[in-house]
Amino acid sequence: MPADHHEAPVLDALAAYKEKGQLGFSPPGHKQARGAAPAVRAVLGDAVFFGDVLAIGGLDDRRQTSGVLRRAEELMADAVHAEHTFFSTCGSSLSVKAAMLSVAAPGRKLLIGRDAHKSVVAGLILSGIEPVWVEPQWDPERHLAHPPSAGAFEKAFDTHPDACGALVTSPTPYGSAADLRAISEVCHRRSRPVIVDEAWGAHLPFHQDLPSWAMDAGADVCVTSIHKMGSGLEQGSVFHLQGDLVDHDTLASRADLLGTTSPSVLLYAGIDGWRRQMALEGHELLSRALDLAGSVRERIEKIDGMHVNDRLDFCGPGRAAEFDPLPVIIDISDLGTNGYRAADWLRAHHQIDMHIVDHRRISAQFTHADDDTTADRLLEALRDLSREAHTLGPAPVVEVPGPDELRPDQVCLPRDAYFSATEDVPAEEAVGRVAAEMMTPYPPGIPAVLPGERLTGPLLRYLRSGVDAGMNVPDPADPTLRTVRVCADGSGPGT
Repeated sequence: MPADHHEAPVLDALAAYKEKGQLGFSPPGHKQARGAAPAVRAVLGDAVFFGDVLAIGGLDDRRQTSGVLRRAEELMADAVHAEHTFFSTCGSSLSVKAAMLSVAAPGRKLLIGRDAHKSVVAGLILSGIEPVWVEPQWDPERHLAHPPSAGAFEKAFDTHPDACGALVTSPTPYGSAADLRAISEVCHRRSRPVIVDEAWGAHLPFHQDLPSWAMDAGADVCVTSIHKMGSGLEQGSVFHLQGDLVDHDTLASRADLLGTTSPSVLLYAGIDGWRRQMALEGHELLSRALDLAGSVRERIEKIDGMHVNDRLDFCGPGRAAEFDPLPVIIDISDLGTNGYRAADWLRAHHQIDMHIVDHRRISAQFTHADDDTTADRLLEALRDLSREAHTLGPAPVVEVPGPDELRPDQVCLPRDAYFSATEDVPAEEAVGRVAAEMMTPYPPGIPAVLPGERLTGPLLRYLRSGVDAGMNVPDPADPTLRTVRVCADGSGPGT
């Protein structure tokens, strides 16, 4: 059937459900808001409950003969130049796991950029896949990692020719993007697939002034979060497939294995509506967003103590290949404070929530939803921060390791360490022990320590000094990192 992007099959089916007065003697138990608590209805509104129907036996009949979801996925695939698209209501955290399990299997190797999100590590723990870590490109001046180069993947394949494929994260939450075409060529010369975790790139297919879209660059599977740079609801994700290196039915089966049997039609509707919006208006909307972000960047650059990282900072030899200007990354190190304190101050004094926050940066993520009003409010808050930064006091120093100290040895598989017998020891006694948990500064959610890695003094000093300075590390058993969970002495992997 030819693609008509004026269609929105999920939204249309929801409207028809309401118009027909469909009566469900099935979940959800609120029964179209009638059973929801009045206080909840007052806050959420009834529209949320009206859109919350069963996907099977509600939005569509029990055998899905109307093909509502299938048609919505076909339209999405057409819009982004993929052969097949799958909707997910469990976020890209599920989507990337389904992709990994479709390419590799327990005990098999997968090349993975070490700047991968914690959801990838969770996939390793669940699956028993053996990671072959590919080092990012490290900028020692800015203490920032960019995606691994194609040459790094080439070298990893030469060393591990039995690897089943590769996984690369691009763009990063900082907006730096890999040379996906070159990485795809490295993989395809060996008839190996490449998975791109493009969670931050939902907008990329719809404007030529943005980094290369993974499907256009030759990726076999691409995972993206509609809720990050798109206008879907939180947890809305899609993953796309092309070519014959990853089997369609295997990918569908892995997604079914991991996914919920009670998907939210609200999330489907958000994905479907966003696709229609982008297919019909995306270029115009993103052109305005890019113009606005460019103007904001110029104006922030004039604020005392602030520098906006741009293409010249992030791209070039040993750095990223491409650059997304919509994540506005602001280096505030000249203000004499850190990003954690600055972000907390902006929330407390201006009710503005920043995105990426680290030891020297804050970031404002712009999308097609922003306009002059939101931009002006941000700029006024940043000017006020510049004037008042002296009141924040000297920030505690975060002891960021150098590149040679950043990566510990992987002693055993993440799965084996995670499920081993464990003990919690004082952080001072953890050096040399094997970690049994992730330690992940959040955001952006890239683990500094993985299960199975041998803990080092520089890494522990970095994380503990970061926590003292305001870093959020939510996933260890002890988020203060006074104690660390390690593999118990004398316990072998899996005991």
